[in-house]
Amino acid sequence: MIEFIQRMIDLAVRYHTLFLNGIRYTVVLALVGTACGLLIGLVIGGLRAISKQMEINDTALTRIIKKIIDIVTYIYITVVRGTPMMVQGMLLWFGYFQGAGWNALAAGCLIISVNTGAYMAEIIRSGIMGIDKGQSEGARSIGLSAWQTMRLIVLPQALKNSIPSIVNELIVNIKDSCVLSVMMIPELFFQAETIAGTTLKVTETYTLLLVLYLIMTSLAAWLMGIVEKKINHRKSNYFSSQTVAEGE
Repeated sequence: MIEFIQRMIDLAVRYHTLFLNGIRYTVVLALVGTACGLLIGLVIGGLRAISKQMEINDTALTRIIKKIIDIVTYIYITVVRGTPMMVQGMLLWFGYFQGAGWNALAAGCLIISVNTGAYMAEIIRSGIMGIDKGQSEGARSIGLSAWQTMRLIVLPQALKNSIPSIVNELIVNIKDSCVLSVMMIPELFFQAETIAGTTLKVTETYTLLLVLYLIMTSLAAWLMGIVEKKINHRKSNYFSSQTVAEGE
């Protein structure tokens, strides 16, 4: 066992440049994919939530537009969530991006973003639908439009409540970025494959790879814990101040 660990350490020291470069690409793919996926999810999730809120005074045209939005977004989410990201990546890369002269990293970021956007859309939609309808009704009663109500009242709360799920998507993207090795992106898994093929120390290489992924995901989970504590602390301070104000 000690000799096995020593061989892992030797690999880490000898090929630290490749491992660090792979970590850099993995982090870029995960962060960019999560951030852009969140933006896509905000748009898609917001549209889906709005399309579900059919108002009595909606015109026929408005109802048709909402129905079209609902169908298009449903197809996008169903197709993306129902198919493996590796298949999506190979199809888009070899079917379009490579022939169009795209950079592999840029194409990879786009593929992860589109894939993550489908999951983020459901996270955001659930967060929006979880907000008490009385807040929207109150906002509309004081003259705010549907867009202002969504942007100023509903969406900020939905985002705050969705932070744990959003960070979980970041953790998933850290792990799932390895499927983009089929596009020859030199992320961590691709580098490990290269090292294992060169040294023939397959078990040591992939055990070290497992440890590196575990460190990255654990770090992301730790950061999520800090964010959640800060949010809960702010919430408790807010409610405490409200209680004191009411007591006065």
